[in-house]
Amino acid sequence: MRFTCVDSFSGAGGLSLGLSMSGYEILLSFDIDKRCIETIRSNKKYFKHPAICEDIKNMLGGRLLKEIGLKQGELFLLAGGPPCQGFSVQRIGEDADGRNQLVLLYGNLIEEVRPMFFVMENVSGIQGKRGKVILGELITQMERIGYNVHKQLIDAENYGVPQRRKRLILVGERKDIGTTYKFPKPTGKKHTVRDTIAFLPVPPDNGKPHTNYPLHRKDRLSEKNLMRINALHEGQGRDFLPDELLADCHRIDSSIIGHRNVYGRMAWDEVAPTITARFDSFTRGQFGHPEQARSISLCEGALLQTFPIDFSFTGSKVDVARQIGNAVPPKLAQIIGKSIIDYYEGKE
Repeated sequence: MRFTCVDSFSGAGGLSLGLSMSGYEILLSFDIDKRCIETIRSNKKYFKHPAICEDIKNMLGGRLLKEIGLKQGELFLLAGGPPCQGFSVQRIGEDADGRNQLVLLYGNLIEEVRPMFFVMENVSGIQGKRGKVILGELITQMERIGYNVHKQLIDAENYGVPQRRKRLILVGERKDIGTTYKFPKPTGKKHTVRDTIAFLPVPPDNGKPHTNYPLHRKDRLSEKNLMRINALHEGQGRDFLPDELLADCHRIDSSIIGHRNVYGRMAWDEVAPTITARFDSFTRGQFGHPEQARSISLCEGALLQTFPIDFSFTGSKVDVARQIGNAVPPKLAQIIGKSIIDYYEGKE
């Protein structure tokens, strides 16, 4: 049996990497972000499949099936995580966001390809005010065309990923395959920040990358931010800063305005906070190193997302941080992917 897979909205390849580690044959990755595609193409140690820069709209109308050389119904798994910023509870602005429609386009692609299984990953906010209608439309469409849809909110820290990261996972199985897929049980072992990044040496003070770790470098902090991070112990955020170091917008208690962990340090013996697209700045969250006076490096963020130490990313610092923060942790993808294969083989 060939466990063939297509990774749509592939990003930098976290989902592809995890799925390939669990036994999938990745036939194609596509994403509209050219930097992400360049990253996948640059990691020849991990990826042998083609990756193309393309909008999902252009993969409809039979294009995807033509690209992979399969007929409708032959693909084992279609996987993807449509961009989730429109559903994020942290987003400010109108509820309507054009990116939200990408979830429904993903549904249209599933309907065209009719894989045996599909997987969709998204933020937990898709079940809230901004996303529940679209999520409901997708599930209704999938059930109408012959899928059983299983839905679960999963926290990656329960599956060996060293960070708190709650994501909604949908797994659909064609009704001719079965009806009883179960999500994998938590692994029971927590991995901490210390377990994950403590082995790394201190990056050079001059801001250049460490000789052995290209993504491991120290960003310069402003004098005020240097004072802030030096005033904090591991695990502390802006609630622990003295009044004279608080930003004007943070003089209102965090119990009222939130953002408790901005200007924060990670704790060595806990999991990290959710690695976001702006994790490279401790002003954006609890992204300060537990003991050194700096934000965590791109290398450390990638490790906390469970990318291999030698995985490379292309683009500017902002590009790389975005790719890392938006990725599906490969370790989580591996566990979910394996659960689908194990379920299918058990039925066989």
